[in-house]
Amino acid sequence: MRFIILSLGALIVGTAACVSGISGSNAAVSDGADPSATPRRTKAVREITYTDAEFDGKEVLMTDAEWKKILTPVEYTMMREAGTETPFSGAYFNNHEDGVYYCAACGLVLFRSENKFDSGTGWPSFYQPAFKKNVIEKVDRSLDEVRTEVLCARCHAHLGHVFDDGPQPTGLRYCINSPALRFKKAEAPE
Repeated sequence: MRFIILSLGALIVGTAACVSGISGSNAAVSDGADPSATPRRTKAVREITYTDAEFDGKEVLMTDAEWKKILTPVEYTMMREAGTETPFSGAYFNNHEDGVYYCAACGLVLFRSENKFDSGTGWPSFYQPAFKKNVIEKVDRSLDEVRTEVLCARCHAHLGHVFDDGPQPTGLRYCINSPALRFKKAEAPE
């Protein structure tokens, strides 16, 4: 499947201060979750191929300069510098539509709406990925605690973290940043 995505590169008025001068896992930025808001500028249209299958082992390898050309500043901060969006600000934390969540950088399927739940944390939360092989988990010691970082298996984009306080059947809570995701709504049955 191929789709054309207009990558919104601008921060919504009032959020620019959240981004300037911060990066890394302690960074908090808003992704301008209000879809009706008007961005200040946009990046060029880019094509993303959405992949609905289990990761095939073929990685997307790009330099930081190449990622900066195609990702918005917020996406770059989240996915390449391990930033964190402000809780309750993201486009998908309160999304209850049926559909599929893909990596915003490379289009690999990551999560499905039937595995999403309201964790009360302010971030989109899932109790399991679409395919276990589509995410990588690694130890994150960037704060005073040890956490488990979640990355896209294909492009190694930072997605968020996974915790062991989720619902059954897995007991896991994948806490994911909205700017790291693209949502494709399920098509209505005919």
